[in-house]
Amino acid sequence: MKRNWKRNTVVAAMLVLVGAAVFLNWKYTGTSALQAGTKILGESTLVSGGDGDNSAAAAAGSAEALDEDSVYTGSDYFASARLTRQQARDSAISLLQEAAKEDGAAQSVTDEASEGIQALASYTMTEAQIENLVTAKGYADCVAFMGDDSISVVVSTDTGELTDVDVAKVTDITMTETGYPASSIKIMAAN
Repeated sequence: MKRNWKRNTVVAAMLVLVGAAVFLNWKYTGTSALQAGTKILGESTLVSGGDGDNSAAAAAGSAEALDEDSVYTGSDYFASARLTRQQARDSAISLLQEAAKEDGAAQSVTDEASEGIQALASYTMTEAQIENLVTAKGYADCVAFMGDDSISVVVSTDTGELTDVDVAKVTDITMTETGYPASSIKIMAAN
């Protein structure tokens, strides 16, 4: 019984640490990049096939030339944030799968790891749904970071600022998709 408690504590601690790492990485990356001048929040780059050809084939060819490192270090905050979020989730899932596959792992540990994986998958789907719905409302881009009891949504607007109407729209979408109260939702404009 005592050993199961220790394993459950380790799995819970891993989840909390990974969540904290995702948040700190997101926050630090955005702040340090602004100070260093390496990227500007909300700035985007048009990718084309050169020679002014904006056909779908040319754009697809240029997009394939971009690798993960160039997106992560590039000027597109939203792509960088999504990549960082996905890498952190992949690491968390890997740790949970290892804990579940450990020889002699108790059924409760395996169940808890499975629940953790399902929760992370649910967060990913909910974040994607919120991002799609917000951009469908006419905003340039959006990225969401969901936790156990709160969510942060960063929205790109033409002006770089969010009006009360913008906040109300994004809050409504987020509340509908997550079931979280408005007090658990943080909405920010990407400047």
